[in-house]
Amino acid sequence: MNISEYLATTGAAVEDALRALLPPVTEPPARLHEAMAYSVLSGGKHVRPVLVIAAAEACASDEACASDEACASDEACGSAAEKVMPTACALECIHAYSLIHDDLPCMDDDDLRRGKPTNHKVFGEALAVLAGDALQAHAFRLIADNARVPGISPESVVRVTALVAEAASSLGMVGGQAADCLAEGRKVTESEVEFIHARKTGALIRASVMAGAELAGAPEALKAALSSYGGTLGLLFQVTDDILTVEGDPAKMGKAAGSDEELEKASYPRVAGVELARERARALAGEAEKALAPLGKRGETLVALARFVLERRA
Repeated sequence: MNISEYLATTGAAVEDALRALLPPVTEPPARLHEAMAYSVLSGGKHVRPVLVIAAAEACASDEACASDEACASDEACGSAAEKVMPTACALECIHAYSLIHDDLPCMDDDDLRRGKPTNHKVFGEALAVLAGDALQAHAFRLIADNARVPGISPESVVRVTALVAEAASSLGMVGGQAADCLAEGRKVTESEVEFIHARKTGALIRASVMAGAELAGAPEALKAALSSYGGTLGLLFQVTDDILTVEGDPAKMGKAAGSDEELEKASYPRVAGVELARERARALAGEAEKALAPLGKRGETLVALARFVLERRA
């Protein structure tokens, strides 16, 4: 399949949905809503919402859909992407909030994100913090709203709320960020780097995959396969990000290269070197693909996404 085309088409659908689901910038406090939209609608590939959609499409059962009275027609049911779009947008809101806070002077102190001034450079530190806070709260409102979509069970929404909350918590993304901050400037082991990456980046990517599977009503065997895939993909994403931070093209990345080295961040190239980091990335891509075996042909898009992450240059 053409994964670039899939990313472009699905990403554009997510962008349109985000514009409709974010608070209007005309609604008071307008400046806060502008700050929220600035980071959420700043470009990017929307990997996390795309994973929600791709996992839902892979797990969607035509038979299950036809047997659901609330989903008995195309008009009532819609596509898998349409059914999970509120949750897909929620994952992008959480990701955007984490980037706003990550860029703050008290954290990584970055001036650029995706080739544009970071949120605090445009709106000031106070509004940047509040925009991140508001995006996290708005994300859980969007997940709750997914229960109103025909064909989505309220029970699955409750499960998704719990798994996304944990992925964003001290046991996931925020915990990984804390461990990352505490590791700055000191010698770290490969296992410590993996701990940080699995939480800071991996937890939310795994939650994106699992959210799509849960909302699509996937059986336990497929959820187990996708859990393994999501965790491995999340680690792969961060390892490739580490490599790009060292040798990527700043013009393509939209930020300065070498920033991790400046801050003495815990990264695979720092503890193992770039070549071993590449080997680790290739091994992780193979593991992710192997985890999808139970899905057969339904997993083709997810396989292509793993290969895309391995080969990405920005």
